[in-house]
Parts: sequence; C-alpha cells; structure tokens
Amino acid sequence: MADANNSDGRKDVNSKPSSSGGKQSGLSAEQVVSGFQRLRQEQRSMATKAAELEMEISEHSLVIDALKEVDPSRKCYRLIGGVLVERTVSEVLPTLENNKEQISKIVESLGTQMKTKGKELNEYRERYNIRIVGEDEAAGKAAVAKRESEGGGTKGGTGVLVS
Repeated sequence: MADANNSDGRKDVNSKPSSSGGKQSGLSAEQVVSGFQRLRQEQRSMATKAAELEMEISEHSLVIDALKEVDPSRKCYRLIGGVLVERTVSEVLPTLENNKEQISKIVESLGTQMKTKGKELNEYRERYNIRIVGEDEAAGKAAVAKRESEGGGTKGGTGVLVS
C-alpha cells in the first residue's frame, strides 16, 4: 500500500485514503468540527431569538394588562416604525393582543425548529463520534452528586446554601 508522501518523504496530512473509511464520508477533522460548530451556533442563535421574543411577549402582556384597566377612549401613544403615533386605547389594544398572539406562534415555531436542530446536532455527534471536552467529567460529577443526595456518598457539601 502506497502512502501519500511529499517530495521530502513526509506524509501529506491533507491527503485522503482512496477508499472511504466508513461513516466519515471523506470529511477532514477540521470540516467535521466546523460543521458541528456551525450547527451549535445555529441552535444558539435560535435560542437567543426565542428568549428575545419571550421578553417581548411579557412586555406586551404588561402593556395589555395596564390598558385593560383604562378608559377605552383615552389617548395613548404607540411607536410604529420609529414614529410616535397618537391613538386611542380601543384602537391599540386589539392590535397589541394580535401582535402578542403572532409572537407566541413564532416562539412555538422556533421551539420546534430548535428541537429539530438539536436532533440534527445529536445525529451529527453520533455519526462523527464527537466528544465535547469536559462532558465525561460533568457526567461523572452528576452521578457522584446523585449518589450523595441518595445518602450513599460522603456527607460533604452538596452545593446547597441554607440560612
């Protein structure tokens, strides 16, 4: 079997074997890692967007609750596209409730997309046998903490502060 050597006799790290080695499908380690990091970043950005939208929902709820207790003919101001517009409570309230419902639907959609992305990420990890640094240590610590909480371990500090 001939190795891919440079002219000075060293092995070429970037050369691929002629036959595909099973599940790897010819991707280099750098490509596998970058693909994994890309998937993780996509999942993180979805989670960040979902958190932002959850905050908007809570803000909408606060405003809706405040406006429900106000006279419907009372003036209120709403910021639309950077322009402050004067309206009445009776005009603004239905719009705010509709916006809140739309944002809730988007959050639900993002939740399902995040679950799908999580499954895709786990499949990618299994396909390329990716292990995250510290993952095994964290699993071991969790098992020790579980044994200690069940009374089978030492009676040392368990991370609970009692005052």
